Amino acid sequence: MAKREPHWHKSSYSGAEGRCVEVAEGQAVLVRDTQNRDLGHISYTPEAWASFLGGVATHHA
Repeated sequence: MAKREPHWHKSSYSGAEGRCVEVAEGQAVLVRDTQNRDLGHISYTPEAWASFLGGVATHHA
């Protein structure tokens, strides 16, 4: 079976100043810096990613 490429999209939490992250969601949530894609990505479980986003939303409320 061929390995599926992640479907990356810009995070809605990224700023307009060019400091952006891209996210690919699936069995794992992958996160990478748009300006340094060659450096790879960080992988989270969907539960850990949801917890992280909850913390971000609470911090910015």
